[in-house]
Amino acid sequence: MRQAKLTDVVKALDLEVVNASSKYNNTILETADMNRPGMQFAGYMQQFPYKRLQIIGLVEYNYYGELPKKIYMERFKEFFKYPIPALIFARGLDIAEDILRLSQENDITILRSPLVTTNLQSKLTTVIGDLLAEEISLHGVLVDVYGLGVLLLGQSSIGKSETALDLVNRGHRLIADDRVIIRGTDTGLVGTSPENIRHFMEIRGIGILNIQRLYGIGSVKTRGHIDLVVVMEPWDSEKEYERLGLDEEYMSILGEKIPKVILPVKAGRNLAMIVEIAAMNQRQKTLGKNAAQELNDRLFEERFGKEKIE
Repeated sequence: MRQAKLTDVVKALDLEVVNASSKYNNTILETADMNRPGMQFAGYMQQFPYKRLQIIGLVEYNYYGELPKKIYMERFKEFFKYPIPALIFARGLDIAEDILRLSQENDITILRSPLVTTNLQSKLTTVIGDLLAEEISLHGVLVDVYGLGVLLLGQSSIGKSETALDLVNRGHRLIADDRVIIRGTDTGLVGTSPENIRHFMEIRGIGILNIQRLYGIGSVKTRGHIDLVVVMEPWDSEKEYERLGLDEEYMSILGEKIPKVILPVKAGRNLAMIVEIAAMNQRQKTLGKNAAQELNDRLFEERFGKEKIE
């Protein structure tokens, strides 16, 4: 299991460090879940999920702000007895001096963000989830085609980057070229590019291209789900390639089964167009429409009658 360091989260979201505990640099987050401590400020400490990041939004802020000072100070004293990883104030809310002093006395990290609470929670979940997710790196290209993440794999010089460039030229978006970092998340596999080569592409004979600069901001994405794997390989006249599409193939990545198609490469084939069609066909399959199966059923019905199918 990978680790999510609090310092990495703070850096990723540009959080303000109001008070750093003695354990700040070594604090590890065990989960991407968060807690808004309204129940704790109301005095209910049973089953307090103290190992999570604690978020104070406008509701919690207004609630304890309406309590008599003696009571809310007692609640914060009890709250700070637990080894919480950090307390984050959303919306850039003011932090009372007595609360800050209590956090220092109890060695608790206090952070602050200008983001509204729901937006802050969403970004925290994404960042921490990525840090905790299992990760691998593959040599390939990831392109967003009609909203589907298509991972192009194949041996070096097979034409992955050239095909991706043609797809970008046709209005699709580049996510990663040459190296794809893949993480397993709760919503499936997510691919991205190493930050130092993000939005760059290498085309043999031309060199390095900055795709965002050439085609505009709409031609690139930072990350995207992986919905289809296209394995490009040299055309082999001795090999039987799939012609109907009845047999589904999958590739296992981090334990996830991703639909896979083999794309034989030879002169004269419009690879970008074929990848587009593969993406559209995969989308149809996810909607329960399989052209190969429909044709097979139609031919079977024509030969044996409809009652045989049923």
